[in-house]
Amino acid sequence: MINRRDVNIISPWHHGAGFYVNATQAPWNRHYRMYDYVLNELPTLVESMFPLNDQRSIAGHSMGGHGALVLALRNPERYRSVSAFSPISNPVNYPRGKKAFAAYLGKDTAAWAEYDASLLMRQASRFVPALVDQGEADDFLAEQLKPETLEAAARISGYPLELNRREGFDHGYYFIASFIEQHLRFHAGYLAR
Repeated sequence: MINRRDVNIISPWHHGAGFYVNATQAPWNRHYRMYDYVLNELPTLVESMFPLNDQRSIAGHSMGGHGALVLALRNPERYRSVSAFSPISNPVNYPRGKKAFAAYLGKDTAAWAEYDASLLMRQASRFVPALVDQGEADDFLAEQLKPETLEAAARISGYPLELNRREGFDHGYYFIASFIEQHLRFHAGYLAR
């Protein structure tokens, strides 16, 4: 049996979470470039192995939903659509997000805004159609996810956001399994154009 103390494990939730950023602060800046990885390296790898075209959509859940939204908002020319299940919508305004951004990006909050979906959506002038599903029974809803900030941002910028609040659903697998077909059909509609 391996004792956890004997293994060098870095759990992102214990060290501020990932948030799909390119870290600028030590020690994270040496290797932590998740934003670049998902934007460039992963698609290059996938596209080198499969006969694909240049049409892309992006989706994610929770932290991955946050990453998907940020990538699409910052790179609207690369994506036809974006969707998310239970995304962290406004990380600059909750304690764990502030802790992570300070660790990864430093104290300059202007740098943080580049990785906050609600702030990016509020200022957007180029749009990628967005679908978000949020369970109303999600334990993380009030403190961490804050879908109302996305709604407010979309109203301000006129962003094409469809946000569905799902009564009785939490943050887990059954929630995603219940609505994943709708997300796939949403993306298929934009990829077929």
